[in-house]
Amino acid sequence: MSTLYTHSNSNKQKTWFLMSGFFVFIIIVGYVFSMAMDSVGILYFAVGFSVVSSFISYWWSDKIVLAMSDAKEVKFEDNKELYRIVENLCITAGLPTPKIYIINDTAPNAFATGRDPKHAVVAVTKGLLQKLNRNELEGVIAHELSHIGNRDILLATITTVLVGVVVLLADWFLRWSIFGHRGSNREKDGRITLIITVVAIALAILAPFFAYMMQFAISRKREFVADADGALLTRYPEGLARALEKISSDQEPLEVANRATAHLYISSPFKSPSFAKGKKNKKSFFKKAFMTHPPVEERIVALRSHNA
Repeated sequence: MSTLYTHSNSNKQKTWFLMSGFFVFIIIVGYVFSMAMDSVGILYFAVGFSVVSSFISYWWSDKIVLAMSDAKEVKFEDNKELYRIVENLCITAGLPTPKIYIINDTAPNAFATGRDPKHAVVAVTKGLLQKLNRNELEGVIAHELSHIGNRDILLATITTVLVGVVVLLADWFLRWSIFGHRGSNREKDGRITLIITVVAIALAILAPFFAYMMQFAISRKREFVADADGALLTRYPEGLARALEKISSDQEPLEVANRATAHLYISSPFKSPSFAKGKKNKKSFFKKAFMTHPPVEERIVALRSHNA
């Protein structure tokens, strides 16, 4: 029987399978480009740039995201109820209490960020505090704490950097192939060189497309894991299910959100009009492949299957 435990374990396995595939993909892209450009340094650069960029993002991404979201830190005396909810759930989860930020926006949503559990942040909007009851708010906070406990922030940072490396390499190679020299030291292997160059050009065009698909697939799997782990933390899956229903059906736009930060929120800040009309929002495979979050309907079904 499918339960929250099996959902969590299955999606964790799929996440690491996708991550392994992503790293292999980076190496293949770098190798093909280095062969086409007759320079092994391209491959070394791809790997080195990934490591350096990940390190920089790991240390400073939380400050950047909070500034972009116009989030302000709150202390215990500013919102005692919110602090007690976070502290109680942290005790249950065995996590240190993160810093708590509030975003001055009436659209309901929340996200977590920070390089590790000791330097984590949970940010919620004013709209979330106004529109959710205590059980629903606990479900959302538990979801975000699960992201922190599972180190999803680090995972999201790494995948974002890897996508950036692929896009950068593809752009450089296309510019080189159009404006750079087309010669090669391997004149006697002209046919092989031509084949490698054609493959590299095709890969340069398609690589960013597949890189984004991998990033979004990993992001969707981690949302399922955080839903399952968050519901297990509160022992009340219905609270999170109802919270997701309220957040997704609320049509007020989240003004501070943008494409760079959208994947961090518990639910996509970019709303679909079909929710307001109470219609089922059916999505094609292609559209789902480029979603940062799984369809809310699927998340709710997974949560409520625990009670079935």
